[in-house]
Amino acid sequence: ARLSPVQPPKAETAGEPAWRRHAVVSTPNGLPQIAIIIDDMGLDRRLGQAMAALPGPLTLSFLPYAPELPAQTRAARAAGHELLVHVPMEPDHPEASVPAGVLSVDLSPAEAARRLDWALGRFDGFVGINNHMGSRFTADAGHLRPVLEELKRRGLLFVDSRTSARTVGPAIAHDLGLPFVGRDVFLDHDDDAAAIQARLREVEAVARRQGYAVAIGHPRERTLAALKEWLPTASARGLVLVPVSAIVYRLAPV
Repeated sequence: ARLSPVQPPKAETAGEPAWRRHAVVSTPNGLPQIAIIIDDMGLDRRLGQAMAALPGPLTLSFLPYAPELPAQTRAARAAGHELLVHVPMEPDHPEASVPAGVLSVDLSPAEAARRLDWALGRFDGFVGINNHMGSRFTADAGHLRPVLEELKRRGLLFVDSRTSARTVGPAIAHDLGLPFVGRDVFLDHDDDAAAIQARLREVEAVARRQGYAVAIGHPRERTLAALKEWLPTASARGLVLVPVSAIVYRLAPV
């Protein structure tokens, strides 16, 4: 069922949790809402800047090991986009390239906390995190729970990228009362123009069915081209683009 309109978070409101203070303000109008998250931001500066130049609000998720993050994220925020930290988490497949600072299930609690603190200290103004990879880590309740507890303590939100059907993120977030939403559609798992267009149609269908949809894409040429074409037409088709915090706000525990 479509969710009824509610007032969105107000940016920089004193006394509010960090995810509300740093939220990009959006105007609810009762239409199906779509949040587009662009992962893996920060490494390819040219494509990242092109994504940030798109009409927003988008939600741009920056890898914590990318260079010059304060400058990159300030520019993205100035362009009207919301920010996430794209925290690396251990995948199921050991042959996958594992980046520096990854949260893995063999870390001590102290080392895991240190790595998370490092990732969350690389830039500011973000509303929360989503997982980079993480099919193994997000399925391990004993290791994921302390991460989500720390997000709760800091007043941040969690977007589960849902890289695994076995993720325990939703259950733990619900248990903690942590503001949370999960990804509905990956836009460019298949880096093909026709496939990306099909995924955008799927995003629209999900949004009309449940009142909102969260899509994740990446700074790639075909994704950029598809979004350049799709974004200006969304409102004419009865949809509204929102930052991910606007959807989380509707779903968040009160």
